[in-house]
Amino acid sequence: MPAHPDAPPAPAVGTWSWGLAPALLVCLAAPAFFVVRVPWLGWVLLTAGLAVALLMERTDAAARPPAPDGGIRPPSLVRDLSLIAVGLLIVSAIPLKAELDNLAIARFALALGGAVAVPYVISRWLYRDRAIRFPWRGGERWTRFQWTWLIAVLLLGWLILPFYFITSGVYLNWPVVDAPELIARLFVGVGAVGIWDELFFICTCFALLRRHFPFWQANVLQSVVFVSFLWELGYRAWGPLLTIPFALLQGFIFMKTRSLAYVVTVHLLFDAVVFLVLVHAHNPGMLDGLFLV
Repeated sequence: MPAHPDAPPAPAVGTWSWGLAPALLVCLAAPAFFVVRVPWLGWVLLTAGLAVALLMERTDAAARPPAPDGGIRPPSLVRDLSLIAVGLLIVSAIPLKAELDNLAIARFALALGGAVAVPYVISRWLYRDRAIRFPWRGGERWTRFQWTWLIAVLLLGWLILPFYFITSGVYLNWPVVDAPELIARLFVGVGAVGIWDELFFICTCFALLRRHFPFWQANVLQSVVFVSFLWELGYRAWGPLLTIPFALLQGFIFMKTRSLAYVVTVHLLFDAVVFLVLVHAHNPGMLDGLFLV
């Protein structure tokens, strides 16, 4: 899969840079919030990461000759990390336990929506750098490989997800869906969260980190945030063995295609299988002929 012509160029930094230290501190706030669930630790990590980034930026500015009028200045690491921090703070303000009542749905909509909208608004109208974008189509038709990967996602989900959810018992982290209304709410909720995942973790966190670090470093950092969120959402036990590769692959696919539509399609196909497995697990006999477990 060739790199898309609109893909961001590799950052003009070495393979390793001291900027990784504050970026890692900010991203480690995610497991503090969502895995060990110690909010004060998350706040400390965010504060430390932004403080170190600010100190490094001021030191670099003092040592660097001023850019000529009209010259291109490098993107600000402290600004970009602050956008990720804002999103994490908004998401961490609510419990992420999967629930299907009206209050829980409204809470998720406001918090998750705000975690995407607020950094975007700050970037566009306060920082005026338009660092966050949502490139829907990417400008190219999907290749044969991309269509093949969509089929592979369905097959892999069908083979792996029932075994994971049912044998580990993690399906119990989701509410019982034994009525048509609850099944419909689960379907909408799983899909909506899947779309949000790509808007925040890929188009926001990953894209911001890519402005400063080589692809693989930015991808590993965003996967820390991605997988931590999924852990609290319910993908526990040996779930990280699935969610870590998935997060890394989504970053890779977005880097190559620059197509939000494609990564969302991949995610929604995967989540469609998740939805069916959850219905199957909570309603023995309903979908027994569809899965092997």
